[in-house]
Amino acid sequence: MKALFIGGTGTISMAIVRRLAEDPQWEVWLLNRGNRKAEVPAAVHQITADIHDEAAATKALEGMSFDTVCEFIAFHPEDAARDIRLFRGKTKQYIIISSASAYHKPAASYLITEGTALANPHWEYSRNKIAIEDVLMKAYREEGFPVTIVRPSHTYDERSIPLGVHGNRGPWQVVKRMLEGKPVIIQGDGSSLWTMTFNTDFATGFIGLMANPHAIGEAFQITGDETLTWDQIYQTIADALGVELKACHVASDFLAEAGKPFGFDFEGSLIGDKSVSVVFDNRKLKRAVPDMVTKVPFARGVRMALDYVMSHPECQTEDPEFDAWCDRVIEAQEVAKKFVVEISSGK
Repeated sequence: MKALFIGGTGTISMAIVRRLAEDPQWEVWLLNRGNRKAEVPAAVHQITADIHDEAAATKALEGMSFDTVCEFIAFHPEDAARDIRLFRGKTKQYIIISSASAYHKPAASYLITEGTALANPHWEYSRNKIAIEDVLMKAYREEGFPVTIVRPSHTYDERSIPLGVHGNRGPWQVVKRMLEGKPVIIQGDGSSLWTMTFNTDFATGFIGLMANPHAIGEAFQITGDETLTWDQIYQTIADALGVELKACHVASDFLAEAGKPFGFDFEGSLIGDKSVSVVFDNRKLKRAVPDMVTKVPFARGVRMALDYVMSHPECQTEDPEFDAWCDRVIEAQEVAKKFVVEISSGK
């Protein structure tokens, strides 16, 4: 079978490509700008083109057809409309990466299924993913375009540490604060529930949907089975580093407002996503992909990630602006606590 990955070298897709490259049943092709060729397995065929240049992509794909096309870099409904034009009649299945952040939060039920309503007034990224799904499902209903929708939640790999609150330059500054004995910000009271999924576990679910007739016209959320509180997540990271966790709990609403002047979109990433408890019901996926289980629990996955980041200086991107912002927010939180103590004591 023949698969085309649009993108194919990111956090989610690389684990899938690496596994399929070793599978004799699959012939794997990538279409991207070729920026990470050195990391692509030798058995993988590469098409160097920018999918956003439709004319160039049309020329590069001329005469080709696929069993499955996997789209990882569509972020606007126009991208979905373009892909329908490019792959209409040229693929037996088109898998689009949407997002679990598209689910309405807080949901009517604590347990999120593929039938949970889609709505996110707080995050444009999520609204665009919803619009993408609408375009593709309309094409499926009206012309039989063979779409499969995949909704990941927080998927990570060995190159990055998954966190709730970090700056625009990535998570390293938070890790550095832990190592320096500084307090770190955790949104809310740290008790809301969250799900982390290592990318190799995600790959199992995704590959099981490829060329799967039960997946056409359907949406699937692909997440691990392990659910942790944010306090547990940060404590696990601190334990792996061998340091004491000094947690500073700050309301997500406050973080959203305090972050705006500095270009930190915590309204979207927190209020629209991570500040709300989410527990995923994975029964639909497991019916389609019985092999889907969590093999890399967070305690193991985060140690793998820390080992990699600590041994690769290029992953240690410092963010002094975010660091200074954290200090100011934590100081404000301490002042607020003192005020509460004074009020409660009648001073």
